[in-house]
Amino acid sequence: MTLRLYDTAAGDVREFVPLQEGRAGIYVCGLTVQSEPHVGHVRSAVNFDVLRRWLLARDYDVTFIRNITDIDDKILAKAAEQGPTYEPAATGHVPEMLELIGILIERGHAYAAEDGSGDVYFDVRSWPDYGELTHQSIDDMEAAEDADPRGKRDPRDFALWKGHKPSEPETASWPSPWGRGRPGWHIECSAMAGKYLGDAFDIHGGGVDLRFPHHENEQAQSRAAGHGFASYWLHNAWITTSGEKMSKSLGNSLLVPEVLKQVRGIELRYYMVAAHYRSHVEFSFEALQDAASAFRRIETFLDRARSALPSEFHVGTSSGDEPWRAFAGAMDD
Repeated sequence: MTLRLYDTAAGDVREFVPLQEGRAGIYVCGLTVQSEPHVGHVRSAVNFDVLRRWLLARDYDVTFIRNITDIDDKILAKAAEQGPTYEPAATGHVPEMLELIGILIERGHAYAAEDGSGDVYFDVRSWPDYGELTHQSIDDMEAAEDADPRGKRDPRDFALWKGHKPSEPETASWPSPWGRGRPGWHIECSAMAGKYLGDAFDIHGGGVDLRFPHHENEQAQSRAAGHGFASYWLHNAWITTSGEKMSKSLGNSLLVPEVLKQVRGIELRYYMVAAHYRSHVEFSFEALQDAASAFRRIETFLDRARSALPSEFHVGTSSGDEPWRAFAGAMDD
């Protein structure tokens, strides 16, 4: 059986056909590092690591890229709240972002705001396929709330570059043709994916909450620049508490270091993969402890089996073994 993936853009399961035979390029949106990671962040990391490991087991040569967003509005707000000047940690991709923005302006898909702010926006009306990923029409979309709308042609236009503001630290801005500023969130991922995976790659992943606007905007700006971008889109569902998404902004998040005081990392990982990646998981410590106990039973069984086998016994798998075929079929589906 060949690998089949549920593609968000298609709204259906598709057979995985890589752009290059035997190779798989994957880009996953990682953390925005304004504070410590919570359990909800772990799910995306684990789910896409399982996909990476399975592709490796299937003898694919995998290039796996997961970014860290270290410059955006949330981070600057947190830096101001805590006092010290923000000093960006990973800003080596700003030239690629500026180059991509320049291409979009040349192609008529982006424009510099005329209000003197130094902002640059993507013109959503210039790209007929905008909304294709999330199956929306432009007129049904909410306005983009990423910048002052007075400089926009359309309220839904989103920021590619944000002009420097007096309230922001000078170290959080870079020179550009439009004045000092910083990149918008969406352009960061397009530029980094393009640098490491090329103009077209196989799989883009992330949490379901990133489908819109983040991934919709990534796809639009990349394809408007002439790039094929992602062939498949995969999204994992949330970890919830009391029916709500676990989120720092909602104040219901459980920090990973606190959870790891109660279970081992491998047991938390087992808890995450016990549910289908596109189904929400209602977090509870009781369910976590049940998963940890189940994993320990598996460990005990394997340890006893190993000790009972002669030392020269080789444990392996064969594609012809029925248990392996059943497992591979489930993983491929």
